[in-house]
Amino acid sequence: MTSPDPAPGRVTLVGGGPGDPDLLTLAGLRALQSADIILTDHLAPDVSTLVNGTEVVNVGKTPHGPATPQEEINALLIEHARAGRHVVRLKGGDPFVFGRGGEEFIACADAGVAVAVVPGVTSAVAAPELAGIPVTHRGVSQGFTVVSGHVAPDDPHCHIDWAALAQSGTTLVLLMGVRHLPAIAAALAEGGLPADTPAAVVTKAASPAMQVVRGTLATIADLAVSNSVRPPSVTVIGDVAGLDLR
Repeated sequence: MTSPDPAPGRVTLVGGGPGDPDLLTLAGLRALQSADIILTDHLAPDVSTLVNGTEVVNVGKTPHGPATPQEEINALLIEHARAGRHVVRLKGGDPFVFGRGGEEFIACADAGVAVAVVPGVTSAVAAPELAGIPVTHRGVSQGFTVVSGHVAPDDPHCHIDWAALAQSGTTLVLLMGVRHLPAIAAALAEGGLPADTPAAVVTKAASPAMQVVRGTLATIADLAVSNSVRPPSVTVIGDVAGLDLR
């Protein structure tokens, strides 16, 4: 007599928000509490007190440090789901905002694994907001653009039109931009953004160690260095960065 096949498993990609477990969505919390295993990111909130002993495996990537290859993460999701488990992939922010959630969704779907997505609060909005900076504000900014600063402006793999962003008249939010902030600020200045445009860097948002450094386009890169700013940080450039609504 053969044993029955395991019940079909599934994967849920959960956005964990900017770092504080209190900023998880209710749908995200429900998914976590129904999980058989959780694969978590470096920037995801600590949910150990919320899941009653469920196995939590860190597969995160650290800037210029240890990292689990994306292909290995994809394989783990599929392996555990095929074993009949509900796998929650917990990510910082929102899974589809520089979180490689789309790649993981496609990998699971291509493997025939049921996969769903629970949106999360993106740090692109939450980090500035926690620092008292609205990314839009009537009479100040009618929109905002979120870009990755992971690739330097002069790198051939950078496809961002910094000159166009400098002329947009809207708020610019940079994720993963600390390392290349001097070059990014220079590219925006070269594109015509005034040197006195307000700017701010928010580090470790939604944590007790949150730090806010304020300056201008001309000074923010040096201020980030002098204040020992490190990832994870979100940079806001535009007139709204001169506001402090706290």
